[in-house]
Amino acid sequence: MIDFRSDTVTKPTKEMRDAMANAIVGDDVYEDDPTIKELEALAAKMTGKEAALFVSSGTMGNQLAIYTHTNRGDEIIVGKTSHIKNYEVGASAVISGVSYHLLDETDGMMNLAQISNGIRGNDIHFPDTSLVCLENAHGSGKVLPLEYMKSVSTIAKEHNIKVHLDGARLFNAATALNVDASEITKYVDSVTFCLSKGLACPVGSMLCGSKEFILKARRGRKLLGGGMRQVGILGAAGLVGLNKMTKRLHLDHDNARYLADKLSQIKEFDVINDRTHINMVFCTSDLNFNDMEKFMLTKGIKISGYKGEVLRLAIHNDISIENIDYLLNCIHEYINDTV
Repeated sequence: MIDFRSDTVTKPTKEMRDAMANAIVGDDVYEDDPTIKELEALAAKMTGKEAALFVSSGTMGNQLAIYTHTNRGDEIIVGKTSHIKNYEVGASAVISGVSYHLLDETDGMMNLAQISNGIRGNDIHFPDTSLVCLENAHGSGKVLPLEYMKSVSTIAKEHNIKVHLDGARLFNAATALNVDASEITKYVDSVTFCLSKGLACPVGSMLCGSKEFILKARRGRKLLGGGMRQVGILGAAGLVGLNKMTKRLHLDHDNARYLADKLSQIKEFDVINDRTHINMVFCTSDLNFNDMEKFMLTKGIKISGYKGEVLRLAIHNDISIENIDYLLNCIHEYINDTV
């Protein structure tokens, strides 16, 4: 099957599998796993932070960051369309006991004045605002500009609150901006990024921040059941991901733009071009995406509608130009059979 549903479906490379098979391991709860130590040091270096922590998923990383930065009863500022708000099972309320101050977003960005005005004053009727959460690259396919990141950082510092970045696709954002990841993360206090997705690792994410923050987060990870033993087997894949796969993400971006250009030439499709900043293509159509999805399965292709109305096609390490051309041919065949 050729799978365009998400970059989460990537398979680990042969180099990763070999590294995993030969990984030197130890008990990471005792902080005895040398491969994980190497991975955490590399993640910290690449994000410009003092320390890092291996976690099982991006959701765990985000929720662990919120848990570490906040106190129960606090309020945190998040975007209405953010992953933290919509796709993490309401975990912030369950785990950290915090509430959301939700703000509208334009191009993945909350309005700066609304962020500033949304920070609660010193009033006994109000919860304390302790954290602003950003997402870059945003799930909409947009990349937040560095100037915006800097502006949010300035506002947060003026009010003595922290900023956490959901950087699930951090290295896609860095590739799109043509900067090192640390140029993005220097404006936040903590960042989570995925080793899966575009980096093609089978499992895992990294949470990065100050030494004090990570020390507290490590305890929180244990509380959440996230302490793992000989996890260097997974960490070995992460090292390949950071050392090798971050350097090839531009190929996915180029292939996504190729697909967007080709789809825009099909009159039945309306490509949302300003959302093709990274490795995803979003489009609308009067065609029935549910029927198209069933047709594509008969051709050995997996696609899925996004929120029922928008088709999202994700490009990743397992998708080649030949795969994209085959998809386009199948789309033409579907149109000829149904229109």
